[in-house]
Amino acid sequence: MQPDIASPNLTPRLQQFLDILDRFTETRGKNVPQIVYVEKLRSLPPNTFGKTLVEFLDTHNLKPFTTGSRRKQLHDGVHVLTGYGADPIGEAEVQAFLLGAKFGLFNLLIGLGLLRMIHKNLNSRHKFTWERLWQAYQRGLHSNFDPDTWQPELVWHLPLTEVQAMFSVDKI
Repeated sequence: MQPDIASPNLTPRLQQFLDILDRFTETRGKNVPQIVYVEKLRSLPPNTFGKTLVEFLDTHNLKPFTTGSRRKQLHDGVHVLTGYGADPIGEAEVQAFLLGAKFGLFNLLIGLGLLRMIHKNLNSRHKFTWERLWQAYQRGLHSNFDPDTWQPELVWHLPLTEVQAMFSVDKI
């Protein structure tokens, strides 16, 4: 199985986790065909949601997820929608936002794992505050975003700001 993961620097442990996730969602009938086609999105006008997603992927040297559930495949779209980074703190903020938008045990577990990694790896130069996670959670709570049913493929062509307004995702 060829890795479809978002990073060329993927750890074996993370790839193993994503493979297990795909098998689990497959048994539940949640896997879907590929949703994100980078080359199609690359041809969209600047500042559209789809073009901004491609720029996010390029900036962070990422590839979109192409297997598994909608939620997994559209993960990077949530980064773009919310403006959270691709670093561990940004990942934790995405999980907190998703918890606020629609509580899911899976997001809670990922968030806790990210917090553990952040705690172990941040040096004294970086200050991690619970306030950032609380703000991300509140943004999700006050949005009308459902990570299980949103269909960004229908709005790739719209300006990012319009898509954010559709889901009531305030700017950070």
